[in-house]
Amino acid sequence: MELAIGIILGCCALGAGIAMIAGIGPGIGEGSAVAKACEAIGRQPESKSAVTSTLIMGCAIAETTGIYALVIAILLIFVAPNIFIKALVNAKNSGLF
Repeated sequence: MELAIGIILGCCALGAGIAMIAGIGPGIGEGSAVAKACEAIGRQPESKSAVTSTLIMGCAIAETTGIYALVIAILLIFVAPNIFIKALVNAKNSGLF
């Protein structure tokens, strides 16, 4: 029983770590978008407002991927182990294994 709980906790922690790898993508994408926006504004300074508003909207949409990954990681760390351990205890009490 203790080994099964340890495996559950380890797998939840591993899954949370893998989910947080998704935080790398928004950082790279937003950095690239800002660089291209700076180049565009440097070439045509009169288009600054249009480029800036499009940049902010794009960065907000790109950031949602990182936020979703963070939510999944938090759920895997704090919520999922309790659910899995309760299911394990119920299965043991009902005689399934």
